[in-house]
Amino acid sequence: MLVDGDTGSTSDWDDRWNHIKKFLERSGPFMHPDFEPSTESLQFMLETCKILVIGAGGLGCELLKNLALSGFRNIHVVDMDTIDVSNLNRQFLFRAKDVGRPKADVAADFINSRVPGCCVIPYFKKIQDLDETFYRQFHIIVCGLDSIVARRWMNGMLLSLLVYEDGVLDPSSIIPLIDGGTEGFKGNARVIFPGMTACIDCTLELYPPQINFPMCTIASMPRLPEHCIEYVRILLWPKEMPFGDDVSLDGDDPEHIQWVYQKSLERAAEFSITGVTYRLTQGVVKRIIPAVASTNAAIAAACATEVFKIASSAYLPLNNYMVFNDVDGLYTYTFEAERKENCSACSQVPSDLHFSPSSKLQEVLDYLTESTSIQMKSPAITTTMDGKNKTLYLQSVASIEQRTRPNLAKTLKELGLADGQELAVADVTTPQTVLFKLCFTS
Repeated sequence: MLVDGDTGSTSDWDDRWNHIKKFLERSGPFMHPDFEPSTESLQFMLETCKILVIGAGGLGCELLKNLALSGFRNIHVVDMDTIDVSNLNRQFLFRAKDVGRPKADVAADFINSRVPGCCVIPYFKKIQDLDETFYRQFHIIVCGLDSIVARRWMNGMLLSLLVYEDGVLDPSSIIPLIDGGTEGFKGNARVIFPGMTACIDCTLELYPPQINFPMCTIASMPRLPEHCIEYVRILLWPKEMPFGDDVSLDGDDPEHIQWVYQKSLERAAEFSITGVTYRLTQGVVKRIIPAVASTNAAIAAACATEVFKIASSAYLPLNNYMVFNDVDGLYTYTFEAERKENCSACSQVPSDLHFSPSSKLQEVLDYLTESTSIQMKSPAITTTMDGKNKTLYLQSVASIEQRTRPNLAKTLKELGLADGQELAVADVTTPQTVLFKLCFTS
């Protein structure tokens, strides 16, 4: 790796890849039983293999560094965020002068300037802004995200790229997904072969629910410093509009955070609550997940190792979920997450929805959002009646939401729905429509 001031060459020097050759050009006790040592695997990694890294934050920076130094030269990175001062303590590809710039751009520039021959191409976009053609070009995709919604969307995209011939999955259409996640001193890494192994939606129950505080507690009986901050964020800001009528609370604006912090201190003093700090205020407002650099490094190392194993075919990949915990000592284990036969994302058959004909559409909507195995955010429900598409409820477009809102109070029978009827549900958690089948109960 180059150091500051070096003028790197894009050509390889003698023995540059010796550490990689030891894994690929000789046999060993942990080799894949079908692997034959040769020089071709290294050449594939150096010249052909195309990797997509999603996220250029704490995990993403570590992943880019690990992949570039492992011989992967054709790397693309997608990230929609810009660099904040709070990122600098652990996202080591960034410097103070980079604050305000897109993370993807700065990370790509840094790696390209420090690792000779490596070409990282950045995309300062949301993953939803890129289409199937874009994702189809990659051999492996690695996620370093802090959003479950984004993970599920990426999972759905890769499932939508699968090709089935007479019901049989075409292996050449599979793009492996390596997913890593961290929270404080805990983390996980997993390997997903879409259509073959458990997908993200198969194991939604493993993800912790987002913490939400009851409104009555926030407004009347605060007990925690977080309650005080949420009171200011949810109730006081819209009421006082301290920076103008049309100014929304911006978690990245120091003046906004300072105002929320001061008002939260006043609220805390009123109820004799301690613990309100500027950092906690920023964390609550921005819904920041606690991050520890060493945890990011460990999980990114595990993910990069899995990319190497899959790209080279030299070793069996992780099967298929690893848990890491160093809260009290170091504890890690692996297990095989199994596919759900009725997974709404990857099962290829509509999932059953069991409701009575007298159930209201609102109950169906609540189930789609509250069920631990579905966890949709703002589902839009349509169906087919008499050969025509009918929108039962759509939240994202105000005019249609107003027109379809009365349907929520109607029963499924009043809406003309029948036993066995299919409902098509669209949601931000997936790029493809999810099919459900109504199963009426007596």
